Amino acid sequence: MPEIQLGAHTIRSHGLKVARSHMHDWLILILLVVVEVILNVIEPFHRFVGKEMLTDLSYPLKTNTIPFWSVPLIAILLPIVVILVYYFIRQDVYDLHHAILGLLFSVLITAVITDAIKDAVGRPRPDFFWRCFPDGKGVFDTRTTDVLCTGDKSVIKEGHKSFPSGHTSWSFAGLSFLSLYLSGKIRAFDRKGHVAKLCIVFLPILLAALVGVSRVDDYWHHWQDVFAGALLGVTVASFCYLQFFPPPYDIDGWGPHAYFEMLAETRNGIQSSTTGINHLSMGVTELQSVHVESHLGMDTSVVYTRDTSPILDGLNSGRRN
Repeated sequence: MPEIQLGAHTIRSHGLKVARSHMHDWLILILLVVVEVILNVIEPFHRFVGKEMLTDLSYPLKTNTIPFWSVPLIAILLPIVVILVYYFIRQDVYDLHHAILGLLFSVLITAVITDAIKDAVGRPRPDFFWRCFPDGKGVFDTRTTDVLCTGDKSVIKEGHKSFPSGHTSWSFAGLSFLSLYLSGKIRAFDRKGHVAKLCIVFLPILLAALVGVSRVDDYWHHWQDVFAGALLGVTVASFCYLQFFPPPYDIDGWGPHAYFEMLAETRNGIQSSTTGINHLSMGVTELQSVHVESHLGMDTSVVYTRDTSPILDGLNSGRRN
């Protein structure tokens, strides 16, 4: 008798169907990439910087402790590796697709918002003086005392993009999404008081925080820039995660919405069939209790789905017949 079982929805069997159902979302992602490129090309607003204002903008011009190219690795590639590991354990293409899609939306939406604000605000970086005057000799307008920069135009342009911190917002967007993803998978909020689970959940947040601290240490950002970037990243990540997954504390928080919708549709299709319905059986282990092996070396546990699910009602009536 065919059953709906864990591990029955792989890339090969369901991948194309799942991707096609979200084709418009992938197109929007491409549009976000185009917008992000445009925002990095255009000139930001050049805020007035008077001679007396340079006291707080004369920190040394240093290289980045965490280079620009490493941010996508931290914010995108690292979470994707974790998501792929979970896929190879459970073989659920619904989880794989929606986790990667949600992660990319989280980072790209955050990037677009961050760079749009950067261009609009034009706040000078803490090292703006040395970007503006690499020889250390200040030149100012005789009437307004505004700076008349003599440095490289690309370096000066980057000097007007302090608020908010892009390194921080990207990192918190990707790693906060990863933190929510992990908390759902290991059921960190199962009310059993396993603080070790929280340590796992907070690891990505700690990494993102260290990225933000490095931006202040390198004098590329003021602390307000980092705080705003972190808040922006966490907020967007939370919205994007909840678009595809239940809250981590939910009884079904271990799987994406689409997975449970697929189970409900399959059950309805079986009930509406006019022939051979008595020869089809939906696995009780999938609909009544889902056994999920811990992928972090913990004991096997059981998670019961909602009693209010119409799936259980139909299943029980079928069993009575």
